Amino acid sequence: MPTVKGCNLPDDLLYDVENQIWFKEVGDGTVKLGMTAVATAMAGKLVAYTPKAVGKDVKAGKSCATVESGKWVGPAKTAAGGTVVAVNDALAANPSLANADPYGEGWLLVLKPEEWDAVKGSLVPGTQVAGPYEAKMNADGFAGCG
Repeated sequence: MPTVKGCNLPDDLLYDVENQIWFKEVGDGTVKLGMTAVATAMAGKLVAYTPKAVGKDVKAGKSCATVESGKWVGPAKTAAGGTVVAVNDALAANPSLANADPYGEGWLLVLKPEEWDAVKGSLVPGTQVAGPYEAKMNADGFAGCG
């Protein structure tokens, strides 16, 4: 698993580095997505998570959820457009799950993506994400996780 400045980035995921979102193919034509450890560390402890509703369509590059911490409120933008098929109710009840376990219990939602093959090609595989993430963290002035 790549670690950049103390931030874990599992190598079995695909990353939208610019928007700090990870994607995992579920195997049934859907993808699970969530915020990276870098995103949750930069945001601080999350206090609210408001996803788009199941059945709603989201456009590529637009918000699939709103997240809020003590120092930030903003959109979680998805590189993939599609239909929301599941949301993380446990995260809605306890938003800090995203801080504690961003790649497990802290996932955001499951999407039935449109044009997934094209989107997938634009994402960075976990095995190649260390360089792009280090560059982004340096550009953002982010010292790291932990």
